[in-house]
Amino acid sequence: MRSRYTAFTQANIDYLMRSHSIKTRPIKERKSIEKWAKSVVWMGLSILQVQAGEANDEIGYVEFKALYLENGKPQQIHEKSLFQRENGKWVYVSGVHF
Repeated sequence: MRSRYTAFTQANIDYLMRSHSIKTRPIKERKSIEKWAKSVVWMGLSILQVQAGEANDEIGYVEFKALYLENGKPQQIHEKSLFQRENGKWVYVSGVHF
């Protein structure tokens, strides 16, 4: 989760795609995600809750809030994200927004 947040702050779209599940990877939205990530000012990440995701687990959940400024206005993403292992690496699968 933290590495993906950092990738968003740097608009590192290559990492965001690699760390996204092959099953749900938004290839067609690549350019728009990069444009959006570059257009906002990231203010911080708070991890609220973690479920599973340990060394012996295949899935894990992370609830977080990411704060940012968009057009000078404070915004936030509050999400519970599902991560799973693919080829031995943790990848983002999907999320539920609050």
